[in-house]
Amino acid sequence: MSLLEQPVGRLALTLPGATRVFHQHNIDFCCGGRLSLADAAGRLGVDPASLVEALEALPAGNPGDRDWREASNDELIDHILTRYHDVHRQQLPELIRMARRVEQVHGERDTCPNGLADLLTAIHQEMESHMQKEEQILFPMLRRGMGAQAQGPIAVMRHEHDDHGENLDEVMALTDNITPPKGACTTWRALYTGLREFREDLMEHIHLENNLLFERA
Repeated sequence: MSLLEQPVGRLALTLPGATRVFHQHNIDFCCGGRLSLADAAGRLGVDPASLVEALEALPAGNPGDRDWREASNDELIDHILTRYHDVHRQQLPELIRMARRVEQVHGERDTCPNGLADLLTAIHQEMESHMQKEEQILFPMLRRGMGAQAQGPIAVMRHEHDDHGENLDEVMALTDNITPPKGACTTWRALYTGLREFREDLMEHIHLENNLLFERA
């Protein structure tokens, strides 16, 4: 099967470095992971040939890169908890604090992302509720091998992942695709650096759950 025919979620799992290419072109490989590369490119007006070229040019994976398809459910869940759940809980309060500061100081500038702090606060609350449901209900079921009984909770989590994806689209719209304007202060630039990191982490997090952990169940 050619690269263009493969689902972007599968390419993100099988090609080390593919997620970097997808981030550069704003291709959604987490919630939109079931779309083929050709369809994903078409939706964004990206030249499919340039995507294939970028993916084919990727160096072979580092020997230290973990292929999570080979991990057990327990290992994968432990990784999701420490690498993503714990990290999001550190990222969001600090992003909210910086966004409030930028809005207070620069709110009159037309480039200021007014409303970002409130949006991030809503994201924080939704994600905390979501992660607790995974930690208290879904993940214990999957650790016990109850994949068949977990289909209901998984459907709910997938739906909430789509909501997270829409929230990220709103963040992009408010921040000119997370691009600081000319003359942005240090806090503003630090806020956008942190936002970009949070967005990439959240997409990788959703991708591992939607395209690997949930598919196994």
